[in-house]
Amino acid sequence: MKNRNVRLIPRLLATASMGLALTAAAASADIRFWTTEEQPERLAKQQEMATAFEADTGIAVEVIPVTESDLGTRATAAFAAGDLPDVIYHTLQYALPWVEAGILDAEAATEVIEALGTDTFAPGALDMAKTDGGWASVPVDGWTQMIVYRKDLFDESGLEAPTTYANVLAAIEKLHNPPEMFGFVAATKVDENFMSQVLEHVFLANGATPVGPDGFTGFDEAKTTEVLEFYKAIAEASPPGELYWDQSRTLYFAGDAAMIIWSPFILDELAGLRDSAPPTINDDPTSRDLAAATGIVTNFAGPSNPDGAAWGDVRYFGITADADIDEAQQFVQFSMDQGYTQTLSIAPEGKFPVRRGTADNPTAFVDAWSKLDVGVDRKAPLSELYAASMIDEIVGGLDVAQRWGVADGQLALASKIINSQAINRIVREYIDGDIGASEAVAKMNAELGAIE
Repeated sequence: MKNRNVRLIPRLLATASMGLALTAAAASADIRFWTTEEQPERLAKQQEMATAFEADTGIAVEVIPVTESDLGTRATAAFAAGDLPDVIYHTLQYALPWVEAGILDAEAATEVIEALGTDTFAPGALDMAKTDGGWASVPVDGWTQMIVYRKDLFDESGLEAPTTYANVLAAIEKLHNPPEMFGFVAATKVDENFMSQVLEHVFLANGATPVGPDGFTGFDEAKTTEVLEFYKAIAEASPPGELYWDQSRTLYFAGDAAMIIWSPFILDELAGLRDSAPPTINDDPTSRDLAAATGIVTNFAGPSNPDGAAWGDVRYFGITADADIDEAQQFVQFSMDQGYTQTLSIAPEGKFPVRRGTADNPTAFVDAWSKLDVGVDRKAPLSELYAASMIDEIVGGLDVAQRWGVADGQLALASKIINSQAINRIVREYIDGDIGASEAVAKMNAELGAIE
């Protein structure tokens, strides 16, 4: 069972003697690792890392795939049976609730973070898993939603990057010229999760949230009115119809949109590396011209929140209450240090390094990640496709990554609010002109207040 005599491995475990010293204990110290990265290629990479860890430490790791949608129920059942694995790779939504439920050992995770160096991690990724005395789990990787924009057109027109509501509206004023060029492609299809994500990003940017430390607070009318007015403006600069991720990408790839909001999974497609989603801005579906003409913004600010925010999705290694603590900590530390580039290589375009480097080399992992190949039908490293400044912007979003309810311990309630899609529907009523801003805020607060 638990062993609190923590023997965290050094930052650069490379000596054979360390591996030999641990071999005697390893026979009874095999650990189980649950991962939601269950595609065959991704599983193979995780198994390779587990094999490398065993070679260094003598500790064998069983890599067990778990379907992400089943993770919550499986963890609860395993906890009840006293049969949790030692380490779980999990989404943000489980970090704090699993600590409260007794499933995760926050002290064990905190010790790993401190051993690796707290200041080597992206602050936003740590903040989202913060507990009273440390952290629920160890941040592994993440991504932030991005405003993707035609930097070439912005530069030609003397426009500032779309880092604020005001800059976006100024760009629309200059570049919106339908049907040749739409200023934006805003999400308007209310039953798509894509619209929920985009809206949360835009609300966060202006500091508007429906929850606080004590639960539901309702949206502040002044901040929310600014959000609604902005969203209506970008919707009016969009094509008509029910718009979601598909039209956003298609129009941008055709050169018919100045700005869209998308995930970083667009980065390899932009550069012509995926045959199923090629850029059509010219006659060459493998062209990197559009990638070269593109800029991105992760931290976005509204008038009531000048510091802005980035919408972030972060994944974690949780050390469980049933774990062999010593061995589990060593596995997590290895995965975040010597094995970290291998961890990120599972899907580099969607796994930004939340640990930037080491005390000796603060950018070691960002540098290594930028050289990992992305793409499907063709491969190339991000550092070959995009400028260093853009790589910095991509990774920098994790410094300020946020989600509704995380800081207040109300992520579960915020998730229910988002998943209800009531915000999508009422925002759509407002942008369609069916209701005014004040009525929209009141209607959102009335409907959302009934969610428990």
